[in-house]
Amino acid sequence: MEDLVKLGREFVQAMRNRRGIVHVDDIYAENAESVEAVVPPGRDERIAKGRGAIKAKRESWAATHTIHKLDADGPYVHPPNRFVVRFEAEVTQKDTGRLMNLREIAVYSVEEGKIVREEFFMLPK
Repeated sequence: MEDLVKLGREFVQAMRNRRGIVHVDDIYAENAESVEAVVPPGRDERIAKGRGAIKAKRESWAATHTIHKLDADGPYVHPPNRFVVRFEAEVTQKDTGRLMNLREIAVYSVEEGKIVREEFFMLPK
Protein backbone atom coordinates (compact mmCIF):
# COMPACT_ATOMS: atom_id res chain seq x y z
CA MET A 1 0.00 0.00 0.00
CA GLU A 2 2.92 2.33 0.64
CA ASP A 3 3.80 2.47 -3.08
CA LEU A 4 0.17 3.24 -3.99
CA VAL A 5 0.04 6.12 -1.51
CA LYS A 6 3.37 7.48 -2.76
CA LEU A 7 2.26 7.35 -6.41
CA GLY A 8 -1.07 8.98 -5.55
CA ARG A 9 0.61 11.79 -3.62
CA GLU A 10 3.08 12.39 -6.45
CA PHE A 11 0.19 12.56 -8.91
CA VAL A 12 -1.81 15.02 -6.80
CA GLN A 13 1.21 17.25 -6.24
CA ALA A 14 1.98 17.29 -9.98
CA MET A 15 -1.59 18.39 -10.70
CA ARG A 16 -1.45 21.12 -8.03
CA ASN A 17 1.84 22.34 -9.51
CA ARG A 18 0.29 22.30 -13.00
CA ARG A 19 2.70 19.63 -14.17
CA GLY A 20 -0.09 17.36 -15.35
CA ILE A 21 1.18 17.27 -18.93
CA VAL A 22 4.90 16.67 -18.37
CA HIS A 23 4.18 14.21 -15.57
CA VAL A 24 2.37 11.83 -17.97
CA ASP A 25 5.65 10.36 -19.21
CA ASP A 26 6.77 9.56 -15.66
CA ILE A 27 3.62 8.16 -14.11
CA TYR A 28 1.52 6.51 -16.87
CA ALA A 29 2.08 3.11 -18.47
CA GLU A 30 2.73 3.20 -22.22
CA ASN A 31 -0.63 1.52 -22.93
CA ALA A 32 -2.68 3.48 -20.36
CA GLU A 33 -6.26 4.52 -21.06
CA SER A 34 -8.11 7.69 -20.12
CA VAL A 35 -11.91 7.40 -20.05
CA GLU A 36 -14.10 10.51 -19.93
CA ALA A 37 -17.64 10.46 -18.54
CA VAL A 38 -18.98 11.76 -21.88
CA VAL A 39 -17.48 12.56 -25.27
CA PRO A 40 -15.70 15.90 -24.74
CA PRO A 41 -16.44 18.84 -27.07
CA GLY A 42 -14.23 18.73 -30.15
CA ARG A 43 -13.46 15.01 -29.80
CA ASP A 44 -14.96 11.89 -31.34
CA GLU A 45 -14.36 9.42 -28.51
CA ARG A 46 -14.51 9.11 -24.74
CA ILE A 47 -11.36 6.97 -24.53
CA ALA A 48 -7.80 8.09 -25.18
CA LYS A 49 -5.56 5.05 -25.59
CA GLY A 50 -1.84 5.23 -24.92
CA ARG A 51 0.41 7.62 -23.05
CA GLY A 52 0.86 9.80 -26.14
CA ALA A 53 -2.90 10.16 -26.62
CA ILE A 54 -3.38 11.06 -22.95
CA LYS A 55 -0.67 13.69 -23.16
CA ALA A 56 -2.15 15.10 -26.41
CA LYS A 57 -5.61 15.25 -24.77
CA ARG A 58 -4.23 17.26 -21.86
CA GLU A 59 -2.25 19.57 -24.17
CA SER A 60 -5.36 20.24 -26.25
CA TRP A 61 -7.43 21.00 -23.16
CA ALA A 62 -4.77 23.36 -21.78
CA ALA A 63 -4.52 25.13 -25.14
CA THR A 64 -8.27 25.77 -25.32
CA HIS A 65 -8.84 26.86 -21.71
CA THR A 66 -7.46 29.54 -19.43
CA ILE A 67 -7.05 27.95 -16.00
CA HIS A 68 -7.82 30.36 -13.16
CA LYS A 69 -7.93 27.78 -10.39
CA LEU A 70 -7.14 24.08 -10.22
CA ASP A 71 -7.35 22.06 -7.04
CA ALA A 72 -6.67 18.36 -6.66
CA ASP A 73 -7.68 16.66 -3.42
CA GLY A 74 -6.43 13.23 -2.45
CA PRO A 75 -5.32 10.62 -2.99
CA TYR A 76 -8.05 8.49 -1.51
CA VAL A 77 -6.64 4.98 -1.73
CA HIS A 78 -8.36 1.65 -2.32
CA PRO A 79 -5.65 -1.01 -1.96
CA PRO A 80 -4.19 -2.87 -3.60
CA ASN A 81 -4.23 -0.89 -6.85
CA ARG A 82 -6.58 2.10 -7.04
CA PHE A 83 -6.78 5.67 -5.85
CA VAL A 84 -9.22 8.53 -6.35
CA VAL A 85 -8.65 12.25 -6.79
CA ARG A 86 -11.27 14.99 -6.54
CA PHE A 87 -10.77 17.94 -8.88
CA GLU A 88 -12.21 21.44 -8.81
CA ALA A 89 -11.32 23.98 -11.46
CA GLU A 90 -12.35 27.39 -12.63
CA VAL A 91 -11.57 27.86 -16.31
CA THR A 92 -12.53 30.04 -19.25
CA GLN A 93 -13.06 28.48 -22.67
CA LYS A 94 -10.85 30.51 -24.97
CA ASP A 95 -13.15 30.20 -28.01
CA THR A 96 -16.32 31.35 -26.27
CA GLY A 97 -15.11 33.30 -23.25
CA ARG A 98 -17.40 31.12 -21.13
CA LEU A 99 -16.36 30.88 -17.48
CA MET A 100 -16.90 27.40 -16.05
CA ASN A 101 -16.65 25.89 -12.59
CA LEU A 102 -15.83 22.21 -12.98
CA ARG A 103 -16.01 19.45 -10.39
CA GLU A 104 -15.15 15.83 -11.07
CA ILE A 105 -13.72 12.72 -9.51
CA ALA A 106 -11.24 10.41 -11.18
CA VAL A 107 -10.40 6.81 -10.35
CA TYR A 108 -6.86 5.67 -11.17
CA SER A 109 -5.91 2.01 -11.56
CA VAL A 110 -2.26 1.10 -11.07
CA GLU A 111 -0.16 -1.84 -12.26
CA GLU A 112 3.57 -2.28 -11.69
CA GLY A 113 3.91 1.24 -10.30
CA LYS A 114 2.27 3.04 -13.25
CA ILE A 115 -1.24 4.32 -13.93
CA VAL A 116 -2.90 2.05 -16.49
CA ARG A 117 -6.40 3.53 -16.48
CA GLU A 118 -8.09 6.72 -15.39
CA GLU A 119 -11.86 7.16 -15.33
CA PHE A 120 -13.51 10.55 -14.89
CA PHE A 121 -16.87 10.98 -13.18
CA MET A 122 -18.67 14.28 -13.65
CA LEU A 123 -21.08 16.07 -11.36
CA PRO A 124 -24.34 16.44 -13.31
CA LYS A 125 -25.92 19.87 -13.62
